[in-house]
Amino acid sequence: MSATVAARRVAYETIRAVHESDAYANLLLPTSIVRAGLAGADAALATELTYGTLRRQGTYDAVIAIAADRPVHEIDPAVLDALRLGVHQLLSTRVASHAAVNESVELARAAAGRGAAGFANAVLRRVSRDTPGDWMTHVAASARSDDEQLGLLFSHPVWVVRAFRRALAAEGRADELEALLTADNAAPRVTMAALPGLAEPPEDARRTPFSPIGFRLGGGDPEGIVRGSGGRIRVQDEGSQLAALALTRAMPVGAGERWLDLCAGPGGKTAVLAAEALAHGASLEANEISPARAGLVRRALEGVPLEVPVSEQDGRVRAAEARDTYDRILVDAPCTGLGALRRRPEARWRKAPSDVPSLTELQRELLDAAVGALKPGGVVAYVTCSPHLAETAGVVADVRREWGAAIEEISARDVIATLSDADPGLPEQADGSGRAQLWPHRHNTDAMSVTLLRRV
Repeated sequence: MSATVAARRVAYETIRAVHESDAYANLLLPTSIVRAGLAGADAALATELTYGTLRRQGTYDAVIAIAADRPVHEIDPAVLDALRLGVHQLLSTRVASHAAVNESVELARAAAGRGAAGFANAVLRRVSRDTPGDWMTHVAASARSDDEQLGLLFSHPVWVVRAFRRALAAEGRADELEALLTADNAAPRVTMAALPGLAEPPEDARRTPFSPIGFRLGGGDPEGIVRGSGGRIRVQDEGSQLAALALTRAMPVGAGERWLDLCAGPGGKTAVLAAEALAHGASLEANEISPARAGLVRRALEGVPLEVPVSEQDGRVRAAEARDTYDRILVDAPCTGLGALRRRPEARWRKAPSDVPSLTELQRELLDAAVGALKPGGVVAYVTCSPHLAETAGVVADVRREWGAAIEEISARDVIATLSDADPGLPEQADGSGRAQLWPHRHNTDAMSVTLLRRV
């Protein structure tokens, strides 16, 4: 088997695992690439085929339905994944058409036999006869509404399209919807963080515009730099960096402060907090309900010479047991993850509107418990990797109503602006809050929401 064929097979098997076993592509793919012995261009091909196919799955399913003249749910799932991979190569890469068709047909044959191979061959040859632009015209014409058309063309579920529009409209930027959807379908650039006080970026690195600890490499694999730093340099989205720093730098740190990261997994923000605590003489505790993710938190902290105990409790219980205890608390709440669709493309197909109510209830309970665990004068940062207004503005508004005059807001927008070399352009929200909302299309970050609340 050639390396190129192996790269396609790795991509196909990863996509199958995502759909069949709810695997996470970002966790499975690197291991699969190593096991297959792929490197360089072939590893890059497997990565592009996997993520590109998952990102554009909604569009490709519309193409396949037209070309096959049947709904995609009537197609064998293993054959459908081979078709998706083939359509991605035909419409969105420079892979030769004959190679895209032939290799995808062979994947269908291996999965489901000769009949499936003949069906896949007919569908993909039909797709190959029209240009990508022609297919986008066909897909657009198949939509039953304007929102469905946007969803099909930009490969997002309709409910996500509508949630994004509402979140942008809260900033007076509803006209940026297509730019946001486009950014979600682009591979994110690798951003690094040098833990403050413990590491500096390499001399040839380029500083990021907003985070004072962020940088990007000119090229090459960052893994060597990460390993060589002993964990003090790490791959981390700039929005994630800013969320942690917004808490530590919202106001001057007093001597002997106690900090808590309430929902710490997988530990990227925890490591930034630990470095900041070490630099300012504060102590830090972390909590993560999932034992596996708690293990990731401990690993993330290995590069910081600070003892950080990591508990494994429900965050609501953990905070309730520590009333009036902490000076700063980070609540990086479980959420829909709609802000990280660039790097977790399968998430858009796994979430549904019905997930939002239970998540917002959990988020409210976590934030309410965290406020109760603050000392008077203490600050909580409420963070979601989602711009959905129910998970951001709605949760904060409910908690503020509950606590009334006992809490006040610190403008996260102003704090982040003071951290940044460039103007992040964070406009006032429609609700008049100080919430900071970052965006992939504006800031080249995940769509991170940050709110800062101070207990009076």
